[in-house]
Amino acid sequence: MTQTHGGEATPDEVDELARRAQGGDAAALDAVLTAIRPRTLNVCRGVLPHTPDAEDACQEALLNVATKIGSWGGRGRFTTWTHVVAVNSARSTYRRMKNQAAAYDPQEHNALSDKPDPRTTSVIAGTRLDLLEAMETIEKDHPQYVEPLLLRDVYGMAYDEIATLLDLPLGTVKAQIHHGRKLARPLLRGQD
Repeated sequence: MTQTHGGEATPDEVDELARRAQGGDAAALDAVLTAIRPRTLNVCRGVLPHTPDAEDACQEALLNVATKIGSWGGRGRFTTWTHVVAVNSARSTYRRMKNQAAAYDPQEHNALSDKPDPRTTSVIAGTRLDLLEAMETIEKDHPQYVEPLLLRDVYGMAYDEIATLLDLPLGTVKAQIHHGRKLARPLLRGQD
């Protein structure tokens, strides 16, 4: 595998490794997982502020990539496809943590302090965790808006890249993002 000066595989090289892995090449699968791990971890860190939680989500994402690599259609970049897998894994980890926190009774477990838990408290008020809460609420009634909105507003993906990834017309993606933003605004703290 040819590598750039920074030691990272190029997007074309990752795509080729993914195609070989889809064909059953175990060494290519190992190489592609190694190549995408840093980016996958960064995506998970963008959603989960507590590093161990982000690492758990990254592991889940890599496992999903390994077991579902055959579902990558090859229309867009493999790294774009894995980006969505990572976002979904991070959101899944967040939901699991939220459910565990709701079941946890600090009085029953003799909590030692009132210090906020970094896994459930945003370092900067009104950021990641508020957005995840808003996405959870929107997803109940309007699931079609959540993924395009996260891909655009959290990860900064281009509209056309999102359209290709989700196999939707560009106008539909723009409309979904617009409507998603309208639904999210009143749910975010500090917003009117």
